Amino acid sequence: MTNSVHPHGRHRAPLPPVQVPAAGPPPPRTHHPIPQAAAAPPTPVGHRAAARAAAPAKQRDAFFDNAKYLAIVLVAMAHAWEPLTDHSRAAEALYMTVYTFHMPAFIVISGYFSRSFDMRPDRLRRLVTGVAVPYVIFEVAYTLFKRWADDDPAQPISLLDPWYLTWFLVALFVWRLTVPLWKIVRWPLPLALAIAMLAVISPDIGDDLDLQRVLQFLPFFVLGLFMKPEHFQLVRRREVRVLSVPVFAAAVLLAYWAAPRMTSVWFYRRDSAQELGVPWWVGIVMTLALFGCSAVLTACFFAWVPRRKMWFTLLGAGTLYGYLLHGFLAKGSRFWGWFEEYEWLHKPLGEIFVTVVAATVVTLLCTPPVQRVFRFAMEPKMEWAFKRDAAELARERARSA
Repeated sequence: MTNSVHPHGRHRAPLPPVQVPAAGPPPPRTHHPIPQAAAAPPTPVGHRAAARAAAPAKQRDAFFDNAKYLAIVLVAMAHAWEPLTDHSRAAEALYMTVYTFHMPAFIVISGYFSRSFDMRPDRLRRLVTGVAVPYVIFEVAYTLFKRWADDDPAQPISLLDPWYLTWFLVALFVWRLTVPLWKIVRWPLPLALAIAMLAVISPDIGDDLDLQRVLQFLPFFVLGLFMKPEHFQLVRRREVRVLSVPVFAAAVLLAYWAAPRMTSVWFYRRDSAQELGVPWWVGIVMTLALFGCSAVLTACFFAWVPRRKMWFTLLGAGTLYGYLLHGFLAKGSRFWGWFEEYEWLHKPLGEIFVTVVAATVVTLLCTPPVQRVFRFAMEPKMEWAFKRDAAELARERARSA
């Protein structure tokens, strides 16, 4: 089948983000007060810093944490389905349906929580420690893992050529840096769509920093950047939830029909139209069509995300951990030939088993104990690497007063 062409080599597996800081990134650290400063009385020098520190902490919105957790579960499940799609049209249909919206949903949330990003020193530091540093660490870790698990000692370490899941961190880094620019243009979303269409017909962009993905997924980030709380309230209305059921059913049926007729590589947004062997204008049509389908299914997904605090709400803060760590098992299962060795995994019960295992594993990887163990790689403080700005010095004076 044409849809059986799935990536297994360098940067040939889709992903996706975070907690996506990135893959649904957490709110900037500036959203949280500094307890030490709050306890100190204000001084003439540190009055502003102390007042800011004494402000009440913003409550995390359970809706977004729920959305990030459910999206990362879908990411892990889709990765587990990938080896099953060559022999199961139903698995391919579900795979294509989920790939239509799970990354766009993550990216929309990433854009939404990037609205306050500017070039302020503390936010730049957060971008470096929460996105750039994890990218470097996991790009190296994934490469070393492939050398060992795939018996490929020649696999090069290249920070310019993201491998497997790390592309999302590169994309988030670039997108966040462009936030001030999107805020000054008149028609940001049409412009982002135009850039995506130009990218899909530009085969010379190449693989450096996975710029095809960065540019082709850009419209979803810009869409989230300009969304407001009332937009999320709108999609959570009862009539939208009811309508989303037949919409999802229609999407699965359409994917079942399209499975033997098109390649799912389109959903990865990593290649140009020419690289996929189609005329340039097909790339433009597919870009617009996929954006429309992804936006609709993303809205349907948000419609069914619980608003209240659930047992998994806490895990929404650890989606970056689940996203990056589950990749070792996802790739290892291919390297070690589990799906070829155990043929029963391709049966209906085996497919259900794989789905449950994937959801369970990524859930465990989002838990607080795992976050504590790997925080050094995901959220390093790195205070030694940065100069202290005036606000930090003021907070220090307030604490010592």
